Amino acid sequence: MTTRFLKEWFAKPIRPRVITLGNQKGGSGKTTTAMHLMVGLMNCGYGVGSIDLDAKQGTLTHFIENRRRQARLSAMPIDMPEHGQIESSLEATVADAEEDEASRLAETLNSLQHLDYIVIDTPGHDNFLARLGHILADTLITPMNDSFLDLDVLVRLDNDGQRITGPSSYSVAVLERWGLRMLVSGTPIDWLVIRNRLAHLDNRNNRKVEELLKQLAPRLGYRISQGFGERVVYRELFPLGLTLLDPMSDDAAGRLSKSRGAARDEVWSLLTAIGLSEQPQASETWNKKMGLSLSISRYAKQPQEAPESAEAEQQDRDPKTATPSSHIAT
Repeated sequence: MTTRFLKEWFAKPIRPRVITLGNQKGGSGKTTTAMHLMVGLMNCGYGVGSIDLDAKQGTLTHFIENRRRQARLSAMPIDMPEHGQIESSLEATVADAEEDEASRLAETLNSLQHLDYIVIDTPGHDNFLARLGHILADTLITPMNDSFLDLDVLVRLDNDGQRITGPSSYSVAVLERWGLRMLVSGTPIDWLVIRNRLAHLDNRNNRKVEELLKQLAPRLGYRISQGFGERVVYRELFPLGLTLLDPMSDDAAGRLSKSRGAARDEVWSLLTAIGLSEQPQASETWNKKMGLSLSISRYAKQPQEAPESAEAEQQDRDPKTATPSSHIAT
């Protein structure tokens, strides 16, 4: 079932581009990255789907639920991805459980086939669904904090932290998934490692981490890009299902204008890393949408007091004509 499902997916003449967030360490910012990546892609005019393979934690699903609730309360519509969640199978045997999970994942993927992008959030541990999520990745994004502790996700170092002694178990697992993908699709994984929570001040450890990542990149075949800085507001907006890319009330816009500008730059840097800067229509849509007022009060149909909670707006678009194509042609 698994091999057949993968071959059928990769054999589709046109399919969405799959971006998988993967890392076997918690707290690296996988879900925060997924949230902003989805909203950033929607702000570029793309149709976006999301799949949460970490059903036990369910953080991405909780974000989507919060966003749906906020959309019902907002004066303006909020861009929503089409979302699916795959829970672990309850079948008695490993073989039956894997067949069940592969079947439900295939069904979810097929239901999202009409979209441009699918963003997959994987659990912070190795299991069958996480392996499938990595094999499906056209682009694999591995967020890591800028520290020696998180560098252990990719590589083993000597006791002094100066010399690489070998790849980590996660790096080996990614290369195995890469090989399996090549067997069933003939195409490699574009692996992007992003450095999250970069310190505002340069220090010796940061420089050493950067140096070691650059040394390791050609050996493991990944690219490096800047991720997201440490911002408390990311966590503050989670209960609202919003990101710093969404329009806000006048009060919130004024209070968070600096953080919001920085977040926009960070998200666009990530979108550029996955190739969106090469799509003129995506860049134009992003610039048009990100150039709108931070407050939605100017878009209200009639004068009213701005709500206290953060709110969002969405450009009207015809998905058949206004969305620049990002589908994978095979």
